[in-house]
Amino acid sequence: MTAAPLTKTELARRIRAAVASHVVDSTGGEASSAAIYTLADPRDLAAVRYVGQTRAPRRRLAQHLAAARLWMPDEIPWWIASPRLRPLYEWIRELHRDDQRLPVMVIAEWVARASDARSAERALIERCRRQACALLNVEAERGGPQIPLL
Repeated sequence: MTAAPLTKTELARRIRAAVASHVVDSTGGEASSAAIYTLADPRDLAAVRYVGQTRAPRRRLAQHLAAARLWMPDEIPWWIASPRLRPLYEWIRELHRDDQRLPVMVIAEWVARASDARSAERALIERCRRQACALLNVEAERGGPQIPLL
């Protein structure tokens, strides 16, 4: 069922309100330097679609949602700075079209040093690949580009 479209202002307000409830820390531990996280459909958190790292989980989720430009109708072409990330943002837009759902960010691990975040992220990507997750990460192959920690 598709809900009525929201204006850009209504959508921004909804996203700001939803971000806190859409970030779940599954570690049970204390936050440290960097979070290793997954993005998944709220109906199936085990079906991981993306793995990332961040120092500020709520801000990073808001960035993902902003990059998907959810306020723009499908009839209007939209773009992102990096076309390689387009599948991720197309998935977020598709999820939103289905009853205005937003992805859930699940923090899988906190790493004490930011310098360890990349290897922890890679390890989680590999675990997800072994579990046949349909990852949308562009750097899922070994030797992919270094992505700055946001």
